[in-house]
Amino acid sequence: MTITEKILARASAKTSVSPGDVIFAKVDKVMMHDVSGPGVIKVFSEWEKKGKRLERIWNPDRVWVTEDHFVPAADRVSAENVITLSNFTKKYGITRHFKYGMGQYGICHTLSHEEAMVLPGEVYVGGDSHTNTTGAMGAFAAGLGHTDVAYVLMNGKIWFRVPETMLFRLEGTKPDYVMAKDIILKIIGDIGTDGANYKAMQFTGSVTKSLSMEERLTLTNMTTEAGAKNGIIEPDETTYNYLAERTDAAYTPVMGDQDAAYSEVFTYEINRLEPIVAKPFSPGNIAAARELAGTEIDKAYIGSCTGAKIEDLRQAARFLKGRKVKVRTEVLPAAQSIYMKAMKEGLINIFMEAGAVVGPPTCGACCGAHMGVLAKGEVCISTTNRNFPGRMGHVESQTYLASPIVVAASAVAGKITDPRDAKAN
Repeated sequence: MTITEKILARASAKTSVSPGDVIFAKVDKVMMHDVSGPGVIKVFSEWEKKGKRLERIWNPDRVWVTEDHFVPAADRVSAENVITLSNFTKKYGITRHFKYGMGQYGICHTLSHEEAMVLPGEVYVGGDSHTNTTGAMGAFAAGLGHTDVAYVLMNGKIWFRVPETMLFRLEGTKPDYVMAKDIILKIIGDIGTDGANYKAMQFTGSVTKSLSMEERLTLTNMTTEAGAKNGIIEPDETTYNYLAERTDAAYTPVMGDQDAAYSEVFTYEINRLEPIVAKPFSPGNIAAARELAGTEIDKAYIGSCTGAKIEDLRQAARFLKGRKVKVRTEVLPAAQSIYMKAMKEGLINIFMEAGAVVGPPTCGACCGAHMGVLAKGEVCISTTNRNFPGRMGHVESQTYLASPIVVAASAVAGKITDPRDAKAN
């Protein structure tokens, strides 16, 4: 069995499972945020009208909540959603509530690993499509809708159809100006945004093993853009060392069998890869950055669960140090702890001296909600994960997706720029 199959087999108390099997699995962790949480609470309200009252959460210690999408509050509705969520967590004894303005908080898909909320071998579900991100920790991580999350909160389990697994072998040596964002954009461009529908995307190979934990998280994060049920990487010393810095909790890693069967196997020689950009209006609409050189931009955005981890900020700072941006540039670290690390390392000074605005952790601009939405006709190059029409603002704006290195180089030039043609400091 693959690692995904083994985790689901263990969670459903079965000796083995196969792709296509429908299983009922115990859930180890569940997450809600300030958008999905109120939706789940509404489901409970509707159930209560039909006589099904939620007396208690199945296990409050296995539930965690973050405020990330509409913080700082964008309007009265978003402010009320935070209050609704706070009342819910207090009522049901959920103590892991990362509140905006009260110390550590941030984007849910960043806190899941930054705070070691999810561990290898676990089944983790969340009320957000990019829950896939945390599969880089060697866990089965998948997004669910409001009703399914409500069911998990009540019962501690949920059904899954065991997905087929697509294996991506990343081999060779990664070039200096190439990041995980370039790798996953290349893969999505090849297989399409529906190429992994309800499948597991597993990454292996020498390059995968050489990637830092944070770069691995970029790979699994954007499996969502290929339609995958989950993205996953088998845990190793990199995983264990990363977790050891954050938790002393016990866990039991799961590894796939050597003779596991995969629906498809893809091999990429990464040394041949160059910086990639996804053009509007799809993550699969890719081109080499050099092919788009000279494309004028109005804004550069370095943020989101995909592109504002500490390593992302370090890479962006390589290009911004000692330079000035030529377009509106926003940098929003993905969590308060990352913001503080960036301050201690001097990265915040680099960004501000370059002329960029540094803001609080939030999903606001990424999902086109607030904190920097695009106007009609504006063009943005962004470290985020989606560039559908209207994703970051006006439906007639345009977003190009790229790595933090490409975005930073482009911010300095005022147009899309291959970092190899700009050179880092």
